[in-house]
Amino acid sequence: MAKYSSKINKIRTFALSLIFIGFIIMYIGIFFRTSPLIMTFFMLLGVVCIIASTGIYFWIGMLSTKTVQVVCPNCEKTTKVLGRVDMCMYCNEPLTLDPSLEGKEFDQKYNRKSKNIDQ
Repeated sequence: MAKYSSKINKIRTFALSLIFIGFIIMYIGIFFRTSPLIMTFFMLLGVVCIIASTGIYFWIGMLSTKTVQVVCPNCEKTTKVLGRVDMCMYCNEPLTLDPSLEGKEFDQKYNRKSKNIDQ
């Protein structure tokens, strides 16, 4: 069974990993101290990763302000639902705002806009 988590948390985790990837790329650049051109390339590539991470954090922050807040029936904490189906940020309880999906097995395919989803 696949491990699911909240979409907002997935995007935040990706942004955090992009910061660490940027630092690793910059550290790789240190090994090329004898070639300033290559070292500068790695340093700039690392900075671009960190700036991209900042942009993603800003984007998910703006998106997070527009999401629907619901009270999780399992842990009774307020969480945010992004899309038709999502998971609770705290206890990973499947949540939906679509009455036609209540009682069905959780599947992230319900968030796609295509019409060929088996319901």
